[in-house]
Amino acid sequence: MRILINPGNSNCVIATIAIGKKFLNDWERFAKPSWETYCKKHSLGLIVFEEDLIDKQNKFWKKPTWQTTLIGDSVRNSNLNIKNVCVLDGDIIINPFAPNVFSQFDEDTIGLVSLRKNLPYPYNQTLRRIAFLRNRYYSSDYPLDSSLFISTKELYEFHNFEPQEDEACSGFFVFNVENHSDFLKSIFFKYTQNINTITGGGEQTHINYEIQKNSKVSWFDYKFQALWVYEMAWKYPFLYHNGQENNNTVRLCVEASIFTNYFLHFAGSWHEGDMWKIDNILQQTDIKEQFEKFNEYLKMPVSGKPIGQIKPTNK
Repeated sequence: MRILINPGNSNCVIATIAIGKKFLNDWERFAKPSWETYCKKHSLGLIVFEEDLIDKQNKFWKKPTWQTTLIGDSVRNSNLNIKNVCVLDGDIIINPFAPNVFSQFDEDTIGLVSLRKNLPYPYNQTLRRIAFLRNRYYSSDYPLDSSLFISTKELYEFHNFEPQEDEACSGFFVFNVENHSDFLKSIFFKYTQNINTITGGGEQTHINYEIQKNSKVSWFDYKFQALWVYEMAWKYPFLYHNGQENNNTVRLCVEASIFTNYFLHFAGSWHEGDMWKIDNILQQTDIKEQFEKFNEYLKMPVSGKPIGQIKPTNK
């Protein structure tokens, strides 16, 4: 566990797992700058785990996405006085002026963001766009009908689980160390290495099931885990056609998406998921100034006072 920013009096941290030289380098190069700015703004700690949280020889060892459930136990046993943790996947860019993720967090709950409900886009139409555009521009082998469209009920039943209310992306969750560390740890040790899942050993459905069945949940706003694949399919479909050759265009679209969201997650193994790996996202002076000025404007009271027709001065 490497402490990049001490949590200080907030007793709250953002934590991620970045195991392996390549992923750690990518996180430090492309994501870390926005994380540091955000954490300093809200006096939050920042922690990165660069090694497995459990010995690889242990019969329960599973890949790092599963090991996020062990973070609470690890920080509890450290010398840090940490109260609350927000666990994020490393392929997330943070809007530096996003609100404090802990400001309204109910410590009796675990915070999640839905993949399916309360989205700014029609869920099924968004999935249709993703499938169609991937098939048309990335690979004709990409299926137009697959488990991408599986219902919530069918998803849980596939894993022999009792259906739950919703499905969250496990790349974001918030918990209280004292209240939830043992529970989250128990999820990890409940399942063996040979676990069979719809995603080939992934943790998402199992973590969803255990949390929703056995814990109270706070459903956070979509903006706290906006999914780039949704954003791109709905607002920037042209990137499927020419985005891989034009990093500047991709950067502008990513920044526009961050402008309207808080945390932007580049989840997935298809080409969209690599579009966070662009230098200088949110680092150029004009973009920094735009975000800063807009944040100041949001604090300014407006009255709606009529001032007559407004016309452009240079037209």
